Amino acid sequence: MDNIRVEIVFNKLRQKLICETLTKIQFVFPHPAILLKEKSCRALVVADLHIGWEKLLSQKGIHIPSQTLKLKRQLLNLIEETKPKYLILLGDIKDAITNVSMQEWKEIPEFFETIQQEVSEIQVILGNHDGNLEHLLPEKIKIIPASGTFFGNVGLIHGHAWPAPELVRCKNLITGHVHPTIAIRDPMGLRITKQVFVKVPCNIQQLKKKVPSNNWPKKGTLDYSILQLFILPSFNQFLGGRPVNQTKKKNETFIGPILRAKGVNMNDAETYLLDGTFLGTVRQLKTLS
Repeated sequence: MDNIRVEIVFNKLRQKLICETLTKIQFVFPHPAILLKEKSCRALVVADLHIGWEKLLSQKGIHIPSQTLKLKRQLLNLIEETKPKYLILLGDIKDAITNVSMQEWKEIPEFFETIQQEVSEIQVILGNHDGNLEHLLPEKIKIIPASGTFFGNVGLIHGHAWPAPELVRCKNLITGHVHPTIAIRDPMGLRITKQVFVKVPCNIQQLKKKVPSNNWPKKGTLDYSILQLFILPSFNQFLGGRPVNQTKKKNETFIGPILRAKGVNMNDAETYLLDGTFLGTVRQLKTLS
């Protein structure tokens, strides 16, 4: 997409900063968001707005009013609370994958025009639902390829594509795309699901084996520093999610190349409710699903 305004520059100086800086990663309880702090600079990170999701339901005969205004108010309140310089959106801004619905044409420009007034800079990493998104965004919004970007020593991706080579030098990666939840079944058989933050240790050796040679240059030359992956719950809390403690089929895997490649140790992942409650590891929670 030649007309995309790409804001992603990897050079030796920035790669050095990745290794030498320490970025604080803070869950913004009780919101599905992360705040990154780098010295005096702050970046608010959210994922998966899926504006226009109501259209898909209407096609199935389920008609509900647009919830975009509510999403916008929630994000504005969060910006007021955290006072970030940057707002970084980890993809899937819209819901229609390739086309643009009439609802998206109307609501997405208005959404960002309002948000722009409250934060210095907005960066959007393209997700798998963001086809033709560039036509809907105001001019000053910075659009970043699906391969991601970084803030300090933290890599940021949507999650449906391999990250850029330079991001493997980051200590931590933050992704969306999965819409993580946990499923709990009580003794009476009632099943409930709750959104969760997931913090999962990376399996570096497995990642090294699975990195596609046509995507990343010369595997042996890359300095893998990734320690853990943070998976953000979807900011749009009306959406469904994927229970991380439940596998429906024998060979079922999670979505996204890093998770499909078993580049993380999912059983050892820590899970946290939006209010900050630590639930335990995925392995412990599998007995409750």
